[in-house]
Amino acid sequence: MTVIEQQSESRPTTTGAVIADRPVVRLGWLDALRGIAALLVAVHHFRILELIPGGKFVNTNFDLGIYSVMLFFLVSGYIVPASLERRGDVRGFWIGRIFRIYPLLIVVIAVSLIVLPANHSAVPDVVVDHPVRSTLANALLMQEVLNVPSAIGVMWTLSYEMVFYFFVTALFVMGRHRLSAQVSLVFATVGLLFGAAVGSHLITTDRVSTRNLILACCIVMVMGLFCVLSGRKELTRIGALLLGGLGLLLILGNARAPFFETMVIFATMFAGTAVYRIQNQQGDRLLGIMSCGFVLVAGLAAGYMYNRGAARHQTWTEGWVGFVLPYFAAWLTFGIGLLLRRARFPRVLTWLGAISYSVYVTHIPVLHGVHWMVEGMDIPKSGPGKFIPSVIFLALVFVMSHLTYKLVELPGQRLGKRLLTKLGRGRRADETANVSKNSPSGGEPSAPRY
Repeated sequence: MTVIEQQSESRPTTTGAVIADRPVVRLGWLDALRGIAALLVAVHHFRILELIPGGKFVNTNFDLGIYSVMLFFLVSGYIVPASLERRGDVRGFWIGRIFRIYPLLIVVIAVSLIVLPANHSAVPDVVVDHPVRSTLANALLMQEVLNVPSAIGVMWTLSYEMVFYFFVTALFVMGRHRLSAQVSLVFATVGLLFGAAVGSHLITTDRVSTRNLILACCIVMVMGLFCVLSGRKELTRIGALLLGGLGLLLILGNARAPFFETMVIFATMFAGTAVYRIQNQQGDRLLGIMSCGFVLVAGLAAGYMYNRGAARHQTWTEGWVGFVLPYFAAWLTFGIGLLLRRARFPRVLTWLGAISYSVYVTHIPVLHGVHWMVEGMDIPKSGPGKFIPSVIFLALVFVMSHLTYKLVELPGQRLGKRLLTKLGRGRRADETANVSKNSPSGGEPSAPRY
């Protein structure tokens, strides 16, 4: 799920601090894509499509879940690296990510545990039964690659987003962030060649190995994030490389998804970045176009070759057609959105895009709540009456998502910005003091890169 904080356009000062310059104009086409994708995920999980004639046939041959998450990953790849590069500040990027993602998750999981009864809980029993292991893995947002179930089912995509942040940060501090096309080619090639050769959860083979990997991951991530958030150039570089190396190890050897899907996900995200670079004339345009075409073809071919047998249970699809068609459609939708990027989109779509993260996270507990609400009710099996639960579900999703966006997401983002402003002031004061101490003539300090 793409999570993008709304922020001001920023520029670095000579001291390396970031100051607001002018508000960013929201990208209406990205908002529209995110809003549509989030809504379709909710429709997919409530099985609304099955109530419509031909809906079961569509579900079998066109998995709405694959379509939506691949569209999300394309949007993430397009905008997240641009956010980091625009800031030019790794610490600011990570503070923005943390305060954008975690407040809503914490509130939704806590409310789900308190409000919903055990037999309609949105949090799986296995998570509740193993609180320490589950809390640690989910708090890191690495549960998908640590062999631990997600506290809220849709959180599995956030693990891949988190690893993507690791990669983007590591490439940025190494000055290799313009190699998006090349990186996408590598992931697509590996997925295409070794899609069925590498198994899932190769490291966490039993409960002890799972526990050990979680503890090790905690130590490495805490150290890496401490370095990244330190604001010091060399520590930032070390931390970014630690996180990038950890992410690469886990997706290669311990992802829950089949290997081909994991590689396709990262190839798709970096291809989204390549699209951004093509549009903004950053790098070789022909290479960018070729890499995007290769990633699309490789994803389709990998789905056809490898999404069979047991792999279908890991991708949650009915067969290779159910993977290939939505993957192609996600690219097609993204392309249409890109072509229409200068068009004015309906306000309802941009609103839906703004609350899309809330829609994505809250619809699962709302789904369980509606099932609890209608339990024992005599719901018609045919006619207009069969849509009553679906109407209630969608209405509650929109209402709850709007509320959580206003009361949780936005305050969380503002808190992160205040913290970043405070840290920026402290850094400017320290740098000014160092300049006064070390330079008899004073003058401007050199601007740190990170």
